[in-house]
Amino acid sequence: MRISEIFTKKKAVFSFEIFPPKPTSDISAVHDTIRELSSLSPDYISVTCSAGGSGNARTAEISALVRSCGVEPLAHVTCIHSDRAAAQTTLNELWDLNVQNVLALRGDRIAGVAESKDFKYASDLVRFIRQTSDFDVAGACYPEGHPESRDLVSDIRNLKQKVDAGVTHLNTQLFFDNEDFYRFRDNIALAGIHVPVQAGIMPLVKKSHVDRIISLSGAKIPAKISRMIARFYDKPDSLMEAGIAYAVDQIVDLLSAGAQGIHLYVMNNPYVARRIAESIQPILNEINGD
Repeated sequence: MRISEIFTKKKAVFSFEIFPPKPTSDISAVHDTIRELSSLSPDYISVTCSAGGSGNARTAEISALVRSCGVEPLAHVTCIHSDRAAAQTTLNELWDLNVQNVLALRGDRIAGVAESKDFKYASDLVRFIRQTSDFDVAGACYPEGHPESRDLVSDIRNLKQKVDAGVTHLNTQLFFDNEDFYRFRDNIALAGIHVPVQAGIMPLVKKSHVDRIISLSGAKIPAKISRMIARFYDKPDSLMEAGIAYAVDQIVDLLSAGAQGIHLYVMNNPYVARRIAESIQPILNEINGD
């Protein structure tokens, strides 16, 4: 099923994101994760590009595993180091596996690798996909602004170009202050962007998340999160519980304020996914009339 159709049937969509193992790792490492996440009945599971700078490799294979578990996959496709032929090969592979939904991304730069002459921005990839195939195309957005954007206004203008190129829904980068999401939602509506937007939530449940994810994402850290980190940084069990509790509180507030969906970045951790999903399921059922 196309994800755009899911948004027409539900007021609040719920999904997970997973990532493939490194190219040198056995792909079976992610099998159990997919099965456990699928048992939670998400509306879809997005599959990132491979770790270690290997681009779109393995994404199709993992997406096929997601589909085999009865869940719709959303395959990430990056373009910063791809030409049109390579992008088409990736899209053909996904289509042959009956993957109908892709998330079009510029992707991260890899040092020493030449950048694409065909695709400068994600909007270029969106247009290419629309011209050459029949995928549903999702896009990424940044409630606090893209790290490389001059300012939030410029970022929203660029986002409008991407949506106009053919994006059917948006997933946000992770954020920890819901007020940033609400301002962003209002601003993009004023800019004429009216596709569904899912709020991207990252539970901070491990020291590695605190150290790595925050520095990479550039997300603002509210005082409430700072206090949690300071208090429980060296207490793994407590940090796990506190991180889950913060994420649930954040999600409940978002759903109460009419967010059209929650996209949960679970770092391939089924335990965290289950704890959060079970906590918010009654609310999702109420909103969606289940």
